[in-house]
Amino acid sequence: MKQYNPKAIETKWQKEWNRSKLYEVSEDPNKPKAYITAMFPYPSGTGLHVGHVRNYSITDTLARYHRQKGCNVLTTVGWDAFGLPAENYAIKTGIHPAKVTAENIVNFKSQLKRIGMSYDWSREINTTDPQYYKWTQWIFLQLFENNLAYQAESLQWWCPECKTVLANEQVIDGCCWRHEDIPAEKKRLKQWFFRITEYAEDLLAGLDDLPEWPEKIKSMQRNWIGKSQGAEIDFKVDNSDKTIKTFTTRIDTIYGATYLVLAPEHPLVDELATKDNQSDVDKYVSKAVLKSEIDRQDEDKPKTGVFTGSYAINPVNQEKIPIWVADYVLMGYGSGAIMAVPAHDMRDYDFAAKYELPIINVINPDGENKNQEQEDSDNKGEVYTEEGLLTNSGKYDGISSEDMRPQVIDDLSKQGLAEAKTTYKLRDWLISRQRYWGVPIPIIHCQDCGPVAVPEDQLPVELPEVDSFIPTGGERSVLATIDSWVNVDCPECGGAAQRETDTMDGYACSSWYYLRYTDANNDKSAWDKENSDYWMPLDYYCGGDHAVSHLLYSRFWMRFFYDQGLVSIKEPVKRLVFNGYINAEGGVKMSKSKGNVVDPLDIIDSGYGADSLRLYELFIAPYELNASWDPQGVVGTYRFLNRVWNVSREYLEDSRNASDNNQEVESEMLVQTHRTIKKVTDDLDRLSFNTAIAGLMEYVNYLYKAKESLSPNQNNQSWQFAIENLLLLLAPFAPHITEELWSEVSGKDSIHLSNWPKWDDKYLSEDEVTIIIQINGKLRGQVNIAKGSSEEDIEAAARKESSVQSYLEGKEIKKAVVVPDKLINFVI
Repeated sequence: MKQYNPKAIETKWQKEWNRSKLYEVSEDPNKPKAYITAMFPYPSGTGLHVGHVRNYSITDTLARYHRQKGCNVLTTVGWDAFGLPAENYAIKTGIHPAKVTAENIVNFKSQLKRIGMSYDWSREINTTDPQYYKWTQWIFLQLFENNLAYQAESLQWWCPECKTVLANEQVIDGCCWRHEDIPAEKKRLKQWFFRITEYAEDLLAGLDDLPEWPEKIKSMQRNWIGKSQGAEIDFKVDNSDKTIKTFTTRIDTIYGATYLVLAPEHPLVDELATKDNQSDVDKYVSKAVLKSEIDRQDEDKPKTGVFTGSYAINPVNQEKIPIWVADYVLMGYGSGAIMAVPAHDMRDYDFAAKYELPIINVINPDGENKNQEQEDSDNKGEVYTEEGLLTNSGKYDGISSEDMRPQVIDDLSKQGLAEAKTTYKLRDWLISRQRYWGVPIPIIHCQDCGPVAVPEDQLPVELPEVDSFIPTGGERSVLATIDSWVNVDCPECGGAAQRETDTMDGYACSSWYYLRYTDANNDKSAWDKENSDYWMPLDYYCGGDHAVSHLLYSRFWMRFFYDQGLVSIKEPVKRLVFNGYINAEGGVKMSKSKGNVVDPLDIIDSGYGADSLRLYELFIAPYELNASWDPQGVVGTYRFLNRVWNVSREYLEDSRNASDNNQEVESEMLVQTHRTIKKVTDDLDRLSFNTAIAGLMEYVNYLYKAKESLSPNQNNQSWQFAIENLLLLLAPFAPHITEELWSEVSGKDSIHLSNWPKWDDKYLSEDEVTIIIQINGKLRGQVNIAKGSSEEDIEAAARKESSVQSYLEGKEIKKAVVVPDKLINFVI
């Protein structure tokens, strides 16, 4: 019998798919569309590793599945090729980043084609292509003309190694995201921003319209936007004409405010620091501003602060309270100053306890009005943050905290001391970079006219050649050294002017590429609205990064495009498929520096082939969970594919000798086949790739047993039905082997253009069901049991299953989660 040879089969069909342009697609209003793509890859010099393959395997499996279901499927790829890695490599080697990037893309393309991706390569895009970034610049100009792109001076993060500014989310534990051991600094620079805060409320509300996004991603975006409804209150500085504007969401606790806290960056810090306290304040501020906002908001870290020496007057009771500086208050949130109420805020309590500041309770949970002595006794070590009745609050004593808030705002507003306010933690998007390898910002600076947009007919503003890529470390990139490029005439007055020398953050290019995919070869506009209306939104968007930054920026731009009439929808992504990582053996992250990266081509070329690798990456665990690489795992899926090959080849060879008959398809085989069709279909619809593969493995086991009693030469019709459906169900996961076998079993067109199988419910009504057994979410076995069995019976049967016992031996089972007639998950 002919042996399974992945290398020969995969090379053959990859060439054929490329020759026939099998996966190229055009808009067809007569077919349902499915737009499925993975997040933009960055073509680094190290190429893809097996961790990346998981993401692309998920995307391609979904694309192939929907293609077989009769959908018009758009899935393609592009290259997010601007950025620091290529430029840093160019600085190190002297090789132009354009050359490095081009070489990396060739490598990435080769890897993706070898893995068997069903991309429409005619829509491939590259952010470093002037014909792409021309439209990124055009989008910048639309934002600029609508007052959503602006330049302002502010204190910004700066990486001394990259020699460029960083966005807040690019600073992790006080260090640059690309240099974990190099602390970031702060510099006051004039930078370009996109006014994303104008869309804060719409971005927040829109999350409720995304039912097919993971809740954890939506929660992260809600927290990043950080909406707070409350009030701004003015506290007068004692013995001064200065006023400190504070923000609070709980003005009902104002009588319990025992001190004020300013952010280290607050403009009044220097003025409020008294002579005796100035040195301590300066030292504290210089250290605090070097911490990232994420680090400063870590509730588990001890609170730190410094007393300014000054005092403020509480406007409701005229009490004098001290003014402190502490890094747990952020300048960008509210006004950069808060009234601290330690009895009713955990952060304030921790701070007050450390520095022995007063703690006054002003809300009773049980509704009793207690005296101050009772309150101090009851409150020790406790913080009450819920609603209740006011106490120790003057004329407001005895009323509910909910009723008190509007009353005290109204009373203070009549004195000009307060007003209702809604604030957001979200900052405007910093897009300036003082680096060479990026999209030039299409602005010309004129002494008389100010910043002027480059005329659209002069786009793209192409990135010029430079003699040296080494960043200056100053406020301008190396582009500023190219006089012939920098010095131009002002488009408005014709006078002498200079180009902007900052380049754009790479996220600008990746915030709209999904629209370019819908019309990738358009040289007249960024995209045609008719095309985008057909394809958008993305039906599946797959990736494991950028939970906030890229996804939030993309949602912002899509809303802007909607407001400009360029698209017909606000949300770019219908279903977000956010996958977990494949880590190295032992659970550590794969990285070149650790020497633990596994090249997918090493696995493919060792004889296992791409189909075995793809299958293993989807079988290893539920897609949303992290998993550790196990080299023996590919061995297992390779063995499974050999079983598929052998049972199919045996059918082909035996069926040649079968007599042509009209026997009824054997009933048990019909039941097993229809059951498997339903299971795999249901699993794919809910993205349970690992259990779908497990179902196929069980089906192949059944076919091997069936050979003993029902050989092909006894019932050719039964086996034809079984093998065809096996291949159709397996095709999205293992495209090469199924294409090869289909060409012999069926003799029809490509299996990837064939119809997805349908089950018949009349074959599914039986008394026994298959229960999937998971341990900590990972598939470990299955067991057949009577339909409708109790949870206790299911658990007992699962515990007895031999393939599961080894995993449970010596382990504590915390709980068993049972989905009746479907699965059981032991949490150990």
